[in-house]
Amino acid sequence: MFLEPGFRGQRSGWIEVICGSMFSGKTEELIRRLKRARIANQKVATYKPATDVRYSEVSVVSHDENVVDSTPVKSSIEILKDLAEYKVIGIDEAQFFDDKLPQVCEQLALKGIRVIVAGLDMDFRGKPFGPMPEILSIAEYVTKVHAICPHCGSLATHSYRLSQDESTVLLGEKDKYEPRCRICYSMGNILNLKL
Repeated sequence: MFLEPGFRGQRSGWIEVICGSMFSGKTEELIRRLKRARIANQKVATYKPATDVRYSEVSVVSHDENVVDSTPVKSSIEILKDLAEYKVIGIDEAQFFDDKLPQVCEQLALKGIRVIVAGLDMDFRGKPFGPMPEILSIAEYVTKVHAICPHCGSLATHSYRLSQDESTVLLGEKDKYEPRCRICYSMGNILNLKL
């Protein structure tokens, strides 16, 4: 029998991951879960990497402009400060954090905290991104969300970079990325000529 996160028989303290490509609704789903926890009168804290300033320096903002207050941090270790009062911790853009994030998530879960992590599972090259693979392997619950490929209408699983910049981290929106299915992603620049 599958137990939903928070089921009465579930011990407190676990890790949930929301992953997928760009524009798949990861942050939207994170915000939804955090708001539901607040409705249940649970103390919630949200964190994001200090480098992610696309929409706001201090808030987590979805592409649909839903917002939740957050604390920007330079290191995942900073998340471990002042935790005594929190029952739920949200972490957005996990792929941009350092390699200590999986251990931080483990420590939080062992303290009885529900940890909800959202992030890209693959970079624009289609390779595992940052600490996400390790977090996925230690999580109790994993939700993979999908965007829609604008070229064929299939489920998009990849983030295709529209620019020629080769750096792993390049913050951007629809001007720099688009979601693509596996086939359209592998066709690469051929599709860009049709746009």
